Amino acid sequence: MNNHPKTLLRNYHIEPKKSLGQNFLCDENVLWRIVDAADIAPDDHVLEIGPGLGALTKLLAQTAVSVTAVELDARLLPILATELAPYDNVTVIHGDILAQNPDALFTTPYKVVANVPYYITGAILRHLLSAQNKPTMMVLTVQKEVAERITAVPPKMSLLAVSTQFYGRATTITTLKAGAFWPRPDVDSAVICLDLSQSPAVDPAFEKQFFRLAKAGFSQKRKQLQKNLRQLGHNKTEINTLLAQANIDGTRRAETLTLDEWKRLTEEVAKWRSGKVATSRAT
Repeated sequence: MNNHPKTLLRNYHIEPKKSLGQNFLCDENVLWRIVDAADIAPDDHVLEIGPGLGALTKLLAQTAVSVTAVELDARLLPILATELAPYDNVTVIHGDILAQNPDALFTTPYKVVANVPYYITGAILRHLLSAQNKPTMMVLTVQKEVAERITAVPPKMSLLAVSTQFYGRATTITTLKAGAFWPRPDVDSAVICLDLSQSPAVDPAFEKQFFRLAKAGFSQKRKQLQKNLRQLGHNKTEINTLLAQANIDGTRRAETLTLDEWKRLTEEVAKWRSGKVATSRAT
Protein backbone atom coordinates (compact mmCIF):
# COMPACT_ATOMS: atom_id res chain seq x y z
CA MET A 1 0.00 0.00 0.00
CA ASN A 2 1.25 3.48 -0.85
CA ASN A 3 0.16 4.99 2.45
CA HIS A 4 0.30 2.92 5.62
CA PRO A 5 -2.61 3.79 7.95
CA LYS A 6 -0.20 4.95 10.65
CA THR A 7 1.51 7.39 8.26
CA LEU A 8 -1.72 8.63 6.74
CA LEU A 9 -3.34 9.30 10.10
CA ARG A 10 -0.21 11.00 11.42
CA ASN A 11 -0.28 13.38 8.44
CA TYR A 12 -3.79 14.41 9.43
CA HIS A 13 -3.00 14.48 13.18
CA ILE A 14 -5.58 11.79 13.90
CA GLU A 15 -5.44 9.00 16.46
CA PRO A 16 -7.54 5.85 15.90
CA LYS A 17 -10.56 5.59 18.18
CA LYS A 18 -10.82 2.26 19.94
CA SER A 19 -14.42 3.11 20.86
CA LEU A 20 -15.28 3.01 17.14
CA GLY A 21 -13.43 -0.25 16.55
CA GLN A 22 -10.92 1.45 14.25
CA ASN A 23 -8.46 -1.22 13.20
CA PHE A 24 -7.47 -0.54 9.60
CA LEU A 25 -6.76 -3.48 7.32
CA CYS A 26 -3.37 -2.79 5.75
CA ASP A 27 -2.55 -6.00 3.86
CA GLU A 28 -3.31 -5.36 0.18
CA ASN A 29 -3.30 -9.07 -0.67
CA VAL A 30 -6.07 -9.59 1.87
CA LEU A 31 -7.98 -6.58 0.56
CA TRP A 32 -7.93 -8.01 -2.97
CA ARG A 33 -9.01 -11.40 -1.64
CA ILE A 34 -12.03 -9.72 -0.03
CA VAL A 35 -12.93 -8.06 -3.33
CA ASP A 36 -12.51 -11.36 -5.19
CA ALA A 37 -14.72 -13.16 -2.67
CA ALA A 38 -17.55 -10.75 -3.46
CA ASP A 39 -17.32 -11.76 -7.13
CA ILE A 40 -18.02 -8.18 -8.18
CA ALA A 41 -19.14 -7.68 -11.77
CA PRO A 42 -18.75 -4.39 -13.69
CA ASP A 43 -22.46 -3.65 -13.24
CA ASP A 44 -22.57 -4.36 -9.48
CA HIS A 45 -23.53 -1.72 -6.91
CA VAL A 46 -21.67 -2.04 -3.60
CA LEU A 47 -22.33 -0.79 -0.08
CA GLU A 48 -19.23 -0.42 2.09
CA ILE A 49 -19.62 0.08 5.83
CA GLY A 50 -16.86 2.04 7.55
CA PRO A 51 -14.52 2.81 4.63
CA GLY A 52 -12.00 4.25 7.08
CA LEU A 53 -9.05 5.46 5.02
CA GLY A 54 -10.40 4.19 1.71
CA ALA A 55 -8.01 1.28 1.08
CA LEU A 56 -10.78 -1.23 0.33
CA THR A 57 -12.97 1.44 -1.26
CA LYS A 58 -10.37 2.11 -3.98
CA LEU A 59 -10.25 -1.55 -4.97
CA LEU A 60 -14.04 -1.80 -5.00
CA ALA A 61 -14.25 1.31 -7.18
CA GLN A 62 -11.98 -0.35 -9.74
CA THR A 63 -14.36 -3.28 -10.16
CA ALA A 64 -17.94 -2.09 -9.42
CA VAL A 65 -20.14 0.38 -11.27
CA SER A 66 -20.77 2.27 -8.02
CA VAL A 67 -19.69 2.23 -4.38
CA THR A 68 -21.68 3.81 -1.57
CA ALA A 69 -19.48 4.14 1.51
CA VAL A 70 -20.99 5.05 4.90
CA GLU A 71 -18.51 6.50 7.41
CA LEU A 72 -19.39 7.53 10.96
CA ASP A 73 -16.15 9.34 11.90
CA ALA A 74 -16.18 12.89 10.50
CA ARG A 75 -12.42 13.17 11.10
CA LEU A 76 -11.80 10.69 8.27
CA LEU A 77 -13.88 12.51 5.65
CA PRO A 78 -11.03 14.78 4.46
CA ILE A 79 -8.79 11.71 4.02
CA LEU A 80 -11.48 9.91 2.05
CA ALA A 81 -12.06 12.98 -0.12
CA THR A 82 -8.37 13.03 -1.07
CA GLU A 83 -7.81 9.29 -1.39
CA LEU A 84 -10.97 8.73 -3.44
CA ALA A 85 -10.72 11.84 -5.63
CA PRO A 86 -9.76 9.81 -8.74
CA TYR A 87 -12.94 7.72 -8.51
CA ASP A 88 -16.14 9.40 -9.67
CA ASN A 89 -18.20 6.26 -8.98
CA VAL A 90 -17.82 6.53 -5.18
CA THR A 91 -20.33 8.28 -2.92
CA VAL A 92 -19.29 8.85 0.69
CA ILE A 93 -22.10 9.31 3.21
CA HIS A 94 -21.29 10.71 6.65
CA GLY A 95 -23.48 8.84 9.10
CA ASP A 96 -24.27 5.74 11.12
CA ILE A 97 -25.05 2.69 9.00
CA LEU A 98 -27.71 1.69 11.53
CA ALA A 99 -29.52 4.96 10.79
CA GLN A 100 -29.41 4.43 7.01
CA ASN A 101 -32.32 2.87 5.17
CA PRO A 102 -30.97 0.40 2.58
CA ASP A 103 -34.28 0.71 0.72
CA ALA A 104 -33.54 4.41 0.20
CA LEU A 105 -29.88 3.89 -0.69
CA PHE A 106 -30.51 1.25 -3.36
CA THR A 107 -33.38 0.65 -5.75
CA THR A 108 -31.49 -2.14 -7.52
CA PRO A 109 -29.71 -5.28 -6.26
CA TYR A 110 -26.51 -4.57 -4.34
CA LYS A 111 -23.70 -6.28 -2.44
CA VAL A 112 -22.15 -5.40 0.91
CA VAL A 113 -18.39 -5.54 1.32
CA ALA A 114 -16.91 -4.24 4.56
CA ASN A 115 -14.41 -4.47 7.37
CA VAL A 116 -17.10 -3.85 9.98
CA PRO A 117 -16.62 -2.47 13.51
CA TYR A 118 -16.66 -5.66 15.57
CA TYR A 119 -18.74 -4.25 18.41
CA ILE A 120 -21.79 -3.76 16.15
CA THR A 121 -21.48 -6.79 13.85
CA GLY A 122 -24.71 -8.34 15.10
CA ALA A 123 -26.60 -5.05 14.85
CA ILE A 124 -25.39 -4.52 11.28
CA LEU A 125 -26.51 -8.02 10.27
CA ARG A 126 -29.95 -7.51 11.81
CA HIS A 127 -30.30 -4.08 10.20
CA LEU A 128 -29.43 -5.20 6.67
CA LEU A 129 -31.11 -8.61 6.74
CA SER A 130 -34.38 -7.15 8.01
CA ALA A 131 -34.49 -4.55 5.22
CA GLN A 132 -37.02 -5.01 2.45
CA ASN A 133 -34.27 -4.58 -0.15
CA LYS A 134 -31.70 -7.05 1.19
CA PRO A 135 -28.24 -7.37 -0.35
CA THR A 136 -27.62 -10.34 -2.63
CA MET A 137 -24.28 -11.01 -0.96
CA MET A 138 -22.33 -9.84 2.08
CA VAL A 139 -18.56 -10.23 2.45
CA LEU A 140 -17.53 -9.07 5.90
CA THR A 141 -14.38 -9.00 7.98
CA VAL A 142 -15.47 -9.87 11.51
CA GLN A 143 -14.03 -11.17 14.75
CA LYS A 144 -12.96 -14.80 14.28
CA GLU A 145 -15.11 -15.99 17.18
CA VAL A 146 -18.17 -14.30 15.67
CA ALA A 147 -17.39 -15.83 12.27
CA GLU A 148 -17.34 -19.28 13.88
CA ARG A 149 -20.73 -18.64 15.48
CA ILE A 150 -22.27 -17.39 12.22
CA THR A 151 -21.02 -20.34 10.16
CA ALA A 152 -21.65 -22.98 12.84
CA VAL A 153 -23.32 -26.31 12.08
CA PRO A 154 -25.00 -28.82 14.43
CA PRO A 155 -24.23 -29.72 17.15
CA LYS A 156 -22.72 -26.27 17.68
CA MET A 157 -25.41 -24.05 16.23
CA SER A 158 -26.06 -20.67 17.83
CA LEU A 159 -28.96 -18.27 17.66
CA LEU A 160 -26.74 -16.01 15.54
CA ALA A 161 -26.07 -18.91 13.13
CA VAL A 162 -29.75 -19.81 12.81
CA SER A 163 -30.78 -16.16 12.42
CA THR A 164 -28.17 -15.50 9.73
CA GLN A 165 -28.43 -18.79 7.84
CA PHE A 166 -32.19 -18.30 7.65
CA TYR A 167 -31.43 -15.78 4.89
CA GLY A 168 -28.56 -17.49 3.08
CA ARG A 169 -25.49 -19.73 3.05
CA ALA A 170 -22.63 -18.64 5.32
CA THR A 171 -19.01 -19.65 4.67
CA THR A 172 -15.60 -18.60 5.93
CA ILE A 173 -13.29 -17.29 3.20
CA THR A 174 -10.11 -16.90 5.24
CA THR A 175 -8.83 -16.15 8.73
CA LEU A 176 -6.64 -13.14 9.51
CA LYS A 177 -3.99 -12.64 12.15
CA ALA A 178 -4.00 -9.42 14.15
CA GLY A 179 -0.87 -8.27 12.31
CA ALA A 180 -2.91 -7.68 9.13
CA PHE A 181 -4.36 -4.58 10.83
CA TRP A 182 -3.12 -1.32 12.30
CA PRO A 183 -3.52 -0.79 15.15
CA ARG A 184 -3.42 -4.48 15.96
CA PRO A 185 -6.73 -5.70 17.39
CA ASP A 186 -6.78 -7.87 20.49
CA VAL A 187 -8.33 -10.78 18.56
CA ASP A 188 -7.90 -12.63 15.30
CA SER A 189 -10.36 -11.99 12.50
CA ALA A 190 -12.04 -13.82 9.65
CA VAL A 191 -13.62 -12.94 6.32
CA ILE A 192 -17.05 -14.48 5.85
CA CYS A 193 -19.36 -14.62 2.85
CA LEU A 194 -23.15 -14.65 3.14
CA ASP A 195 -24.75 -15.69 -0.14
CA LEU A 196 -28.25 -14.24 0.01
CA SER A 197 -29.18 -14.79 -3.62
CA GLN A 198 -31.55 -17.68 -2.90
CA SER A 199 -34.96 -17.52 -1.23
CA PRO A 200 -35.05 -17.67 2.61
CA ALA A 201 -35.12 -21.11 4.21
CA VAL A 202 -38.70 -20.56 5.40
CA ASP A 203 -41.72 -18.97 3.75
CA PRO A 204 -41.44 -15.21 4.55
CA ALA A 205 -45.02 -15.36 5.88
CA PHE A 206 -43.69 -17.50 8.76
CA GLU A 207 -40.56 -15.42 9.42
CA LYS A 208 -41.75 -13.95 12.74
CA GLN A 209 -42.85 -17.36 13.96
CA PHE A 210 -39.49 -18.86 12.97
CA PHE A 211 -37.54 -16.31 15.00
CA ARG A 212 -39.87 -16.56 18.00
CA LEU A 213 -39.26 -20.31 18.09
CA ALA A 214 -35.50 -19.97 17.64
CA LYS A 215 -35.17 -17.34 20.38
CA ALA A 216 -37.18 -19.47 22.77
CA GLY A 217 -35.22 -22.58 21.87
CA PHE A 218 -31.89 -20.92 22.61
CA SER A 219 -33.12 -18.96 25.65
CA GLN A 220 -31.52 -21.35 28.16
CA LYS A 221 -28.71 -23.20 26.45
CA ARG A 222 -28.49 -26.14 28.86
CA LYS A 223 -32.20 -26.89 28.88
CA GLN A 224 -33.95 -29.32 26.60
CA LEU A 225 -35.90 -27.92 23.67
CA GLN A 226 -39.24 -29.14 25.02
CA LYS A 227 -38.72 -27.14 28.21
CA ASN A 228 -37.51 -23.92 26.57
CA LEU A 229 -40.47 -23.84 24.19
CA ARG A 230 -42.99 -23.71 27.04
CA GLN A 231 -42.36 -19.98 27.41
CA LEU A 232 -44.26 -19.50 24.14
CA GLY A 233 -47.51 -20.38 25.91
CA HIS A 234 -47.91 -23.99 24.79
CA ASN A 235 -48.56 -26.68 27.38
CA LYS A 236 -46.39 -29.78 27.66
CA THR A 237 -48.73 -31.96 25.60
CA GLU A 238 -48.94 -29.41 22.78
CA ILE A 239 -45.17 -29.00 22.65
CA ASN A 240 -44.52 -32.72 22.56
CA THR A 241 -47.12 -33.14 19.80
CA LEU A 242 -45.63 -30.34 17.69
CA LEU A 243 -42.10 -31.71 18.11
CA ALA A 244 -43.24 -35.23 17.22
CA GLN A 245 -45.03 -34.00 14.11
CA ALA A 246 -41.81 -32.24 13.08
CA ASN A 247 -39.90 -35.49 13.80
CA ILE A 248 -37.74 -33.80 16.46
CA ASP A 249 -36.78 -35.39 19.78
CA GLY A 250 -37.83 -32.90 22.45
CA THR A 251 -34.97 -33.92 24.76
CA ARG A 252 -32.44 -32.44 22.32
CA ARG A 253 -30.93 -29.01 22.81
CA ALA A 254 -31.36 -26.14 20.36
CA GLU A 255 -27.76 -26.16 19.14
CA THR A 256 -28.21 -29.68 17.70
CA LEU A 257 -31.06 -28.76 15.36
CA THR A 258 -30.50 -28.21 11.66
CA LEU A 259 -32.03 -25.32 9.79
CA ASP A 260 -34.39 -27.75 8.09
CA GLU A 261 -35.61 -28.98 11.48
CA TRP A 262 -36.34 -25.40 12.59
CA LYS A 263 -38.24 -24.98 9.33
CA ARG A 264 -40.33 -28.13 9.94
CA LEU A 265 -41.10 -27.04 13.50
CA THR A 266 -42.12 -23.57 12.30
CA GLU A 267 -44.45 -25.09 9.73
CA GLU A 268 -46.05 -27.38 12.34
CA VAL A 269 -46.62 -24.46 14.72
CA ALA A 270 -48.08 -22.40 11.87
CA LYS A 271 -50.47 -25.27 11.02
CA TRP A 272 -51.44 -25.63 14.68
CA ARG A 273 -52.09 -21.90 15.03
CA SER A 274 -54.09 -21.85 11.80
CA GLY A 275 -56.22 -24.77 12.99
CA LYS A 276 -56.74 -23.16 16.36
CA VAL A 277 -57.87 -19.90 14.77
CA ALA A 278 -60.21 -21.77 12.41
CA THR A 279 -61.69 -23.73 15.34
CA SER A 280 -62.08 -20.55 17.38
CA ARG A 281 -63.94 -18.81 14.56
CA ALA A 282 -66.18 -21.83 14.02
CA THR A 283 -67.30 -21.75 17.63
